[in-house]
Amino acid sequence: MQNRLAAVVKSYRQKLGITQEELAWRASMHRTYLADIERGARNITLRSIENLAQALQLSIEGLLAGAAAPGAEPARGACDEVLLVEDDPADIELTLRAFRRAKFSNKLTVARDGAEALAYLFRTGRHAKRTGGQPQLVLLDLGLPKVSGLEVLRQMRANPATMAMPVVVLTASGEDDSILECSRLGTVNYIVKPIDFGSFARVTSKLHFNWTLSAPETAGRAPGN
Repeated sequence: MQNRLAAVVKSYRQKLGITQEELAWRASMHRTYLADIERGARNITLRSIENLAQALQLSIEGLLAGAAAPGAEPARGACDEVLLVEDDPADIELTLRAFRRAKFSNKLTVARDGAEALAYLFRTGRHAKRTGGQPQLVLLDLGLPKVSGLEVLRQMRANPATMAMPVVVLTASGEDDSILECSRLGTVNYIVKPIDFGSFARVTSKLHFNWTLSAPETAGRAPGN
């Protein structure tokens, strides 16, 4: 995908008739960094993808769709998992749809209440025999049944296995008073629902997050399980 993205960025730049220096300036990045991207010699961050898309007069989804090599299968073994903790079926579907539109095909696991999220993270109950590593990112709704999102976050921060795990809070309003407490507990940031790939890219731009893209013909599948 890295080489494919390099070719797509260079192709769109040439169609606009601009130099690397001009595109680097428009995308707020160093020319050497852009040159490495166009050579396929650098892993690009989500923030850089957003900046390049804007500079090339594209949507993020449009740039990523062009970078998804036809017929290529996503390298699942190298993907980082996202745990989405959300109880509203409509918000779950909107999030899945946003990820599909962006060709984002990392494993996406859904926990539909706070108790299930804690069981998944701490491998208890029906998840006691869960194998594999921990999610690399948690998208956490605050208004959850059984156990609130805030209590899930508190328990995560109190446990050595999850205390450093990046958490992005999902909220219906940026005015939610609970966001301040979440910030005190070390959340990465928050996203006002519904999720779109642009907001996801912005709040995760500083994370060393491995991600992959699906091919266009498989983009209709829901990511994850």
